[in-house]
Order: sequence, then structure tokens, then C-alpha cells
Amino acid sequence: MDQNEQVDRRAAMGAMALIGSGLAFAGAATAGQPESNSFLPIGWDAAAGEYVLPPLPYAVDALEPHLDAQTMRIHHEKHHAGYVRGLNAALKALEAARASGDAGLMQHWSKQVSFHGSGHVNHTLFWLGMAPAGKGGGGKPAGALADAINRDFGGFEQFSWHFQAAAKSVEGSGWGWLVHEPISGRLTVVQMENQQKLLMTGCVPLLGIDVWEHAYYLKYQNRRADYVAAFMNVINWGHVQRLYERVTA
Repeated sequence: MDQNEQVDRRAAMGAMALIGSGLAFAGAATAGQPESNSFLPIGWDAAAGEYVLPPLPYAVDALEPHLDAQTMRIHHEKHHAGYVRGLNAALKALEAARASGDAGLMQHWSKQVSFHGSGHVNHTLFWLGMAPAGKGGGGKPAGALADAINRDFGGFEQFSWHFQAAAKSVEGSGWGWLVHEPISGRLTVVQMENQQKLLMTGCVPLLGIDVWEHAYYLKYQNRRADYVAAFMNVINWGHVQRLYERVTA
């Protein structure tokens, strides 16, 4: 294995670590985008040796009226793309630091990897966690996931209330997440500030809602609660189910 292959292998392994050993993207091909050897749904291009912006798994207007096309386009093509650029830039800066032995900006670039890398992973999960209402989106979970939600939240209605309340009350910008906690083997809901803060170590993200203002302000203005309620109509429970089955296998 030559040096370039070693670098690609380490980087790809890093990408997988960011998304919980690859579990977060199980079943991505069924969301509307086929897998390929050169472009994986995880947003990593092995041939180029860099992170890339994955395409949306549906048309930009497919989630209307719940999420409008203009917001989706800006969110995906501007905000998510910006995190991809920031992550690649930070990794290149750290590569240069290793080559030069200059650790003066190590803290800065390490934080940039955490922020932009989490932003890339969060948004890729966000897109995959949704589907057009009535065409895979909305409704209720089934199977083992439904059983786990009943066990850990007391029922779907209690989960829905908890998830929406957590998302609505995130302080400033951030996310609400349904996660699997591996020590207890149970589901829980957590808040996240920015792209990476407050997520419990070791938890595997299953379903996330972006509550940064850029995710909803064009349509909902300051009515975050209305946006969160609308999101419940486009949750791709089939995808979340596949993630849950994979992480608990």
C-alpha cells in the first residue's frame, strides 16, 4: 500500500468514525440515490480523497408544503456545502501543520474539524431522515423501532411530545436528536448546541432536526414550533428503522 492509499484509508476511516462506524448511513441507497464505488452516500469521495456534498435524495421541492423548496436549496447548496468546504480546508491545514511541525494553530484547526465535520454529518443524516409526506415520510415507526419507542418513552405520542419539546427549546442554534445509547441499549432524546456540543459521548444518532434559523426562517420566520411540528410530517421512519436495526444487530 503506497502513501496516498494509506492517507485515503485513514481519512475514510475517520469519516466512518464521525458517523458512528458507518451505522448512520445504512440504507442510504434506498432513500433515492444509488450507491457507487466513487461516490458513497456518506459524503466522502475516495478517489479525490476529500469530503463532498451528497445530493439530496429527492427533488428540492419534494417536501413541500412542510419544507419549502427555496429553503431546501439554500440550506443544501450553501450551508451544507460550506461545512464540506470548511472540513476539507481544516484537514488540509492540519496536514500542513504535521509536515511543518508547527502546532501554533492546532487548537483552532482541531475545533474547525469538529464543527465543520459535525455539520457535514448532521446535515447528511438530516436529508436522509426525511421523505415526501405520504411517500415514505410521516406516519409512525413500526417493528423493533416502534417497540423500543414504546419501551423507552411510554408510547409514540410521548416520544413525539418529548422530541418536539427538546427541539423547540434548544438555546440559540442547534439540533434535536433521537439517539441510541449503547451502554443501556435504550433510546433517548438529546439537544445539541451548534453542530456538535452536548451530544452524549458514544450515542449513535438516528434522527435529527436542524433548528438553526437557516433551516426554517424563510417560511416560518420566528415560529420554530410550527417548523418542528411540520417536520414530523416528513420523517422517513423506514430509514430510521434501518439505522436502529443496524445499530442493535
